[in-house]
Amino acid sequence: NDGNSLSPSINKRSHSKSNQQPNAAIPVTYLGSSTSLSSPMDVLALFCTASLVAGGLFWFLCVLGPAEQKGKRAVHLSGGSIARDKVQDKYKQYWSFFRRPKEIETADKVPAFVDTFYNLVTDIYEWGWGQSFHFSPSIPGKSHRDATRLHEEMAVDLLDVKPGARVLDAGCGVGGPMRAIAAHSDAHVVGITINEYQVNRARAHNKKAGFDSQCEVVCGNFLQMPFADNSFDGAYSIEATCHAPKLQDVYAEIYRVLKPGSLYVSYEWVTTELYREDDPEHVEIIRGIERGDALPGLRRFDEIAEIARKVGFEVVKEKDLAKPPAMPWWVRLKMGRIAYWRNHVLVMVLAFLGIAPKGVVDVHEMLFKTADYLVRGGETGIFTPMHMILCRKPENKIPPSS
Repeated sequence: NDGNSLSPSINKRSHSKSNQQPNAAIPVTYLGSSTSLSSPMDVLALFCTASLVAGGLFWFLCVLGPAEQKGKRAVHLSGGSIARDKVQDKYKQYWSFFRRPKEIETADKVPAFVDTFYNLVTDIYEWGWGQSFHFSPSIPGKSHRDATRLHEEMAVDLLDVKPGARVLDAGCGVGGPMRAIAAHSDAHVVGITINEYQVNRARAHNKKAGFDSQCEVVCGNFLQMPFADNSFDGAYSIEATCHAPKLQDVYAEIYRVLKPGSLYVSYEWVTTELYREDDPEHVEIIRGIERGDALPGLRRFDEIAEIARKVGFEVVKEKDLAKPPAMPWWVRLKMGRIAYWRNHVLVMVLAFLGIAPKGVVDVHEMLFKTADYLVRGGETGIFTPMHMILCRKPENKIPPSS
């Protein structure tokens, strides 16, 4: 088109006003197309449509994006204690552990391995999942948040502790379960996590929720805890001891700090009786879960009680809480696939603008792929994240068997 086509056509105004309908639209030629503005109502409709679209995008990207507890927003995503310019390097370092698998099977290598992982994923977990870094069975008529809380409360109910009791949370994360358990039982909960960034996040959440005097958080290794012998009235670990290279080591430490007669409950990540080591698909699923969740290696379901007895515990109860009549725990992961793509676009934009570290995009993608492996593990029945074991430290202390 030539330059003249950019101006309204004057020739079309040669018609007399008497020949026009009272409410007829005035056609406007612009770049070869014709549009009509019949009245101010068209402008209002256009404005309303644009507002709805903008509001919908804001809701889609921002309102749905924050975690359930509103503890973390997308614009605040980071690499934990890792410097912004080192996040991508640390992500590559994390994957390098799997090129030297023997190193993550030794106790001296585990702290760096797990600490790196939680520096990378903690903000994304809080933003996209909530303050409780674990799964729970779906409950009809209950929200995911309520189902999570009930799953946590069941743990302390099994411990049968009294108000004011001192309870250990071995692997407390940012303290979601700790706060729910403290509120439900009125116990004094002491949590330990290897990651300093999580310690700071947990303390901030505790203070904001009014639990800073009832919930204590310590930075340390649960394989070598800085607590005195026989100093806790109960202990629990919710999907945390799976990070230990040897379950016997962390169970022995928990046994040491428990008072005689006290109970310990753990929700363990394990392969089930349906897992077949000679099935390539099964092996792929389990390896995908291990690599995406910083696990030295998943244990078999039938190993857990044996290990507990070996360190001196009496096994009171053992049950896979994921089995029917429990509703599938992986439903929430499947429902979150659309949210993942929405969030991934947002993370890429934030990284492009320099608001989020570049490595966060890689971490987010890794977690989505891991979620797919977790769903497949649940649907095939070869994996459960909630193999529950309830143990008691005997009244008359029995030394661990050799």
